[in-house]
Amino acid sequence: MSEHKDQAPEPNPGKPRSRKMLRLLSLGAAALVIAVAVEGIWHRQSQKKAAAQWTDAAAIPTVDIVLPTKGAPGQQIVLPGDVHAWYEAPLYARVNGYLKNWYFDFGAQVKRGQVLADIDTPEIDDQLTAAKAKLNAASAAVKVRDAEGQFAKTTYARWRDSPRGVVSVQEQDAKQADYESGIARLNAAKADMAVAQADVARLESLESFKQVVAPFDGIVTARETDIGALIQAGSAGNARELFRVADTHKVRIYVKVPQQLAGNIHRGLMAELHLPQYPSRVFTARITTTSRSINMASRTLLVELQAENPEGLLQPGTFAEVHMVLPGDPDTTLIPASALLFRQNGLEVAVVGDNDKVTLKRITLGRNLGVQVEVTGGLMPSDRIVDSPPDSLRSGDVVRLADHPGQGNPPNASAKEAAAR
Repeated sequence: MSEHKDQAPEPNPGKPRSRKMLRLLSLGAAALVIAVAVEGIWHRQSQKKAAAQWTDAAAIPTVDIVLPTKGAPGQQIVLPGDVHAWYEAPLYARVNGYLKNWYFDFGAQVKRGQVLADIDTPEIDDQLTAAKAKLNAASAAVKVRDAEGQFAKTTYARWRDSPRGVVSVQEQDAKQADYESGIARLNAAKADMAVAQADVARLESLESFKQVVAPFDGIVTARETDIGALIQAGSAGNARELFRVADTHKVRIYVKVPQQLAGNIHRGLMAELHLPQYPSRVFTARITTTSRSINMASRTLLVELQAENPEGLLQPGTFAEVHMVLPGDPDTTLIPASALLFRQNGLEVAVVGDNDKVTLKRITLGRNLGVQVEVTGGLMPSDRIVDSPPDSLRSGDVVRLADHPGQGNPPNASAKEAAAR
């Protein structure tokens, strides 16, 4: 036991080596941590940069581009129209009396001069009888005055041609005065007879008005009287229309064209008529004249069209849809209505120029064709127009064309998360 106690312990040869290894491991771990930290910072910066690029790219609006097209060769419009007869006249009585008889009802075809009705006029008949009697008396008076005048003339001539000294000058002058007085009485009697003749002629003319006749060939479209009805002469006051006659071998169609379309209306333009009662028939008409003035109340131009009516299907008073093809302006262009911008400066469109930068152009609008509109000024045929532009679009903004995606793809999920953080 003493021998073991006396021996000194030997030093551990592996202890310095383990310390050195521990130091190396510590340095390696520190380097690894630093590398991981550097890589994380770099990856975070990359993701942040990618997110910023994606955000900037997403801020650029993507737009559709349309090009102006040439104006349409013609525009079809549909307007309401009213059909009127070629001639139409209301018939009134020219004399007072009672309706004795009528011969044609409404819907009857009549010829010019045909008697439509007879009016009984007892007062005019009595006046005519009295006027004829007065004329007979005046005629008899003329005959008497003429006989007296002839006698006075003969007496005066005999006394005038008597030998000198046979009759006195005073007696000769008296016979001359009787002759001249007889001539005056004869002229007065002739004047009275002329007055009586005029009165008879007037009453005979009124007698002719006892018959109501058709003024032209046509159709009786209304009968507003009956046998025994009291008839008042004239067309005002208590007088009323007896008949109405219309000539419908041709018809006139009146259309009110809005002011913005009035410049395209001209004589000779053809139109189609569509009537509700004949859905399968199309009638043709031609513009013959216009009022050449705009109605201030409705801002419309009154246009007259004419159409032949051999079958009588176009009836007066009919409503018709008038289809017209208006000629287009070759100097105009068409763009979608969705491309318009309503700004404080007026109507504008967004035009894409070089480097995909936007310029707002003010335009002059023509006709509104619904989906499309006509532009009469402010555009070039080569302009690239933004369709359905966003409200926030301003001059100088950069856009991305829908058919040219450009650059800038969305970042991956991690970049989105980094951007969110």
